[in-house]
Amino acid sequence: MYRFAILLLAVVSGNLIFAQTSTDKKIEKSVDSLLRLMTLEEKIGQMNQYNGPWAATGPLTNDDNLLDQVKTGKVGSMLNVTGVKRTRELQELALQSRLKIPMLFGQDVIHGFRTIFPIPLGEAASWDLKAMEDGARVAATEASAAGVHWTFAPMVDIARDPRWGRVMEGAGEDTYLGSLIAKARVKGFQGTGFGDTSAVMACAKHFAAYGAAVGGRDYNSVDMSLRQLHETYLPPFKAAVEAGAATFMNSFNDINGIPATGNKYIQRDILKRDWKFTGFVVSDWGSIGEMINHGYSKDSKEAGMQAANAGSDMDMESRSYTKYLSALVKEGKVKMAVIDDAVRRILRKKFEMGLFADPYKFSNEKREQTQWNNLQHRVVARDMAKKSIVLLKNEKQVLPISKQTGSIALIGPFVKAKSDHLGFWSYDWPDDSTRIVSLWEGVKAKVAPSTKMLYAKGCGITDLDKTGFAEAVETARKADYVILTIGETRDMSGEAKSRSSIQLPGVQEDLVKEIVALGKPTVVMISAGRPLVFNWTADHAPAILYTWWLGTEAGNAMADVLFGDYNPSGKLPMSFPRTEGQIPIYYNHYNTGRPAKNDSDRNYRSAYTDLSIYPKYAFGHGLSYSNFEYSDITLSALSFTASQRLTATVTLTNKSSRPGTETVQLYIRDITGSVVRPVKELKGFQQVLLNGGETKTISFTLTANDLRFYNDQLQYIYEPGEFKLFIGSSSDQVKEVGFELK
Repeated sequence: MYRFAILLLAVVSGNLIFAQTSTDKKIEKSVDSLLRLMTLEEKIGQMNQYNGPWAATGPLTNDDNLLDQVKTGKVGSMLNVTGVKRTRELQELALQSRLKIPMLFGQDVIHGFRTIFPIPLGEAASWDLKAMEDGARVAATEASAAGVHWTFAPMVDIARDPRWGRVMEGAGEDTYLGSLIAKARVKGFQGTGFGDTSAVMACAKHFAAYGAAVGGRDYNSVDMSLRQLHETYLPPFKAAVEAGAATFMNSFNDINGIPATGNKYIQRDILKRDWKFTGFVVSDWGSIGEMINHGYSKDSKEAGMQAANAGSDMDMESRSYTKYLSALVKEGKVKMAVIDDAVRRILRKKFEMGLFADPYKFSNEKREQTQWNNLQHRVVARDMAKKSIVLLKNEKQVLPISKQTGSIALIGPFVKAKSDHLGFWSYDWPDDSTRIVSLWEGVKAKVAPSTKMLYAKGCGITDLDKTGFAEAVETARKADYVILTIGETRDMSGEAKSRSSIQLPGVQEDLVKEIVALGKPTVVMISAGRPLVFNWTADHAPAILYTWWLGTEAGNAMADVLFGDYNPSGKLPMSFPRTEGQIPIYYNHYNTGRPAKNDSDRNYRSAYTDLSIYPKYAFGHGLSYSNFEYSDITLSALSFTASQRLTATVTLTNKSSRPGTETVQLYIRDITGSVVRPVKELKGFQQVLLNGGETKTISFTLTANDLRFYNDQLQYIYEPGEFKLFIGSSSDQVKEVGFELK
């Protein structure tokens, strides 16, 4: 007993073999030493993640003895536990266990913690990678100050179906853009590296192909080829690994008939073997047990066996590991090597985070209070929010509005809204009513003292009551200018929020018709978590701003754009359909054998007899108060070899007097390949700030590596042949030139 006590002391004090150091070699030595001391039950304990007793983000499993399990080392991690007080209390219990192994505390910090940023899809519309990294950095700083070690973000699923509610949580439809955003957000969350108290572990999710759920229905199956999986859906995850993501979360869907949670091919073969991922994989909430419903596992015991063997290292809330893993090991159905590998991965992260050296390093009350109202964080959030706004339409230069306008009518259900601007996956704080900036407050702070502000709600978001229309129309009639706000409630897009109809809810578009009919200068602002269908508004409203859900600084950011203090620069990260009948619709589709040349070309063509083949708004679309003009493209050569580079150049001119930022986009098309290729693929973009009347030369460099794709043997190759190169302001507004790879 005396000898064992000395070993335990070494674990606790960190003065001997368990001391955390900055070198990987020493951490591995510490992990191996600790593993040798652990019983099978203690190892399995590290593989269990339980929900905290205060909040839940999934179906709860009741635990009358939760705290006893923590004290006996049967829980390696908990989620939905935040705040220095609570995390310290539970960590103290964990350190009563025999080996005193600290717990990890995880939380869904998706787009902010105390300071809420735009939803990730809105942030993606900025195309500003540095701003997205900065936003994740702020979120990590605030969450870590509240005792959080680990965020279940970023979601890097490629999504092409706006009926799927979780499109709000990702970067949209494009693999190239999504991969760059995945890297930026991982870097933002993890900062300068683990051990720093402002760094939290990132978690790339949902591995894999969750965004391709059939019918846009959450938790549904996925049906795709392995080539499509590798080419479209896996690259953002690989980018997350390259950025150093600490953890992965598997997905609820099946892939080729095998649930992702029990899928050895994606977890062990691709992630851990091919990509050499050294972090650990956590299941999604209850997904191990849900393999029974899939029809893949006969019971929880078999599910636990299949998940562990496939590479799911930690069980979130299914209890399959805690109940059955010990027996499975003793029966030889799960090898001890599988257990040791999972536990080693988990312990490694705990050492890297510095939790063995100081289990309470993230539970500092002074730091928590300091970050509670960090005004600089609001500055960063406001910057991100205004960059996320997309100007869809601006006829007759209705925007920007003069601050000296005599009277402005603000109409609609979002004018004085607060919490609805936060969107899904956000936190409610007791002082939100004073912290969140409404549109009304943002406009009031912006206009001249002499400007008269009028207000009428008009209607609710989802109800069918039109009794407020008359007041709204009369209010608008009295004003020189109308700002009309419409959209979704914050819980209409998100997890488990699939919608068969993505039309504007309730009678909101009827209200738009009444207001637009007055002929007043009118801007419609749409707050939502996904692309919506609003054809009448799109066709008849003079000006439209798509504002997503912008977060804490929503009202200020909106006012910045409305009054021209910020020139809108956002570009759509998803195609906007005309109606649900077009879904899925995305810019980088295949051409087919009978492509339609235009909407009039319908006879025996790949077209609709009653609907356009084109989206309402294309991927990459977004206007500015400036007027940008592109020259023709100049190439450094008409052909190049695999050992050479090709440079494409355009000149961009701001034909207006107003400074503005344009996102210049580069696309390619492989004309003929051993497998069919998309009609366009994004391969680069640059954000360029131009003063009024200024011209700049923009250059892109391509190599053969930029032309790679997966062939039918899943080989990542390039092939000689003819290509097209496109540069422009969106996927459908481009200049074009041809070149050849020899």
